[in-house]
Amino acid sequence: MPNESVPEPTPAHMHSLDCNLSHTCVLKMDLMIPAREEAISPLVESVMTAARETRIGGDKELEIETSLREALANAIKHGCCADPKKCVRCTVAFEEPGSVLIVVSDPGNGFDPAGVPDPTSDERLFENHGRGIFLINKMMDEVKFEKNGTEIHMKKY
Repeated sequence: MPNESVPEPTPAHMHSLDCNLSHTCVLKMDLMIPAREEAISPLVESVMTAARETRIGGDKELEIETSLREALANAIKHGCCADPKKCVRCTVAFEEPGSVLIVVSDPGNGFDPAGVPDPTSDERLFENHGRGIFLINKMMDEVKFEKNGTEIHMKKY
């Protein structure tokens, strides 16, 4: 459906995300998008605009944006099986003194992150997919999977 417009990310109020008790929460965003690849960029742009406006992210913008895009793409492709009737939730907390916490969740069955093959191994080096989680782990300061792998929590200081 290439001619269909992609809706803006919509606020979602059912998911809670607490800012770190030792930090002040500057801004919290809780957004949902349909499981469509075209919906990734509007959500990412909303988050990156907020990062610039709060001045949180600064020299970390590339890492934050790339990790968010990869997490959303994985949630859409694997967690939602690219079914546009399903939704992906993204919750972002911008915290002082300059960190950001991002949680991306999907309605899928989950997965075991330990079972994801190493994309730097000789037999996988030239494959054209399978590097998203590897990149996220390299770019973010903290990464953990919750709820059987249906949620990824990413933190950048």
